[in-house]
Amino acid sequence: MAEFLTHAGLAARHGFFTRRGGVSVGAYATLNCGLRSEDDPAAITENRARAARALGADPAGLRGLRQVHGPAVVEAGDPWENLPEADAMVTRRPGIALGIITADCAPVLFHDGEAGVIGAAHAGWRGAASGVLEATLTAMEALGAARGRITAVVGPCIAQASYEVRADLRDAVGQARFFAPGRDDAHFQFDLPGYCVARLQAAGVAAEALGVDTLADEARFFSHRRRTLAGGGPLGHQLSAIML
Repeated sequence: MAEFLTHAGLAARHGFFTRRGGVSVGAYATLNCGLRSEDDPAAITENRARAARALGADPAGLRGLRQVHGPAVVEAGDPWENLPEADAMVTRRPGIALGIITADCAPVLFHDGEAGVIGAAHAGWRGAASGVLEATLTAMEALGAARGRITAVVGPCIAQASYEVRADLRDAVGQARFFAPGRDDAHFQFDLPGYCVARLQAAGVAAEALGVDTLADEARFFSHRRRTLAGGGPLGHQLSAIML
């Protein structure tokens, strides 16, 4: 069965899926849900169907995006003919599962239980800095949500201890408090989940992080940085999804 984590702060059905419980093999073992990888397409389809069913959703109701590390948000409804280029989705339609794929970036799930509105966002440093989290809140408000009622959870992503960056990234983010000293004066350790939580809280919503490091936990999670440190090769992606 597709394995996933949950957080008590989200009342809607949701799952931060691990890499366990799928049918893919090799570097993609086993629950690779990445739509743009070179994995067997039939295996990806089955993996995503298993994840949907684990949440109690019809696999046909699982929506995905062509994620581009930007601030664009779309409303999910009827199936799309082509994947939208966006990094977040919102909906108020029951039975639709909003699915974000990650491999170190932060998956963020949102819920306003009173309004019956959910959201899901892919937030790497670039997307978070460009405002994708705040844009998701604005899109939820357009469907009747209120920031004072929204809860948000930052799922498994690369943790500060694992995320070494250079000064150019620190300067692009522009908030020194999220950077700890690194191995020398040219390197820093970036707190991506802390940065996402802080932006959400500053925007007026209750937000927490799951506190799971994708790079450090190879048994449960794919990691882009781990792959890079190993010299490259194929890369799988885990899924995070939420539905009404």
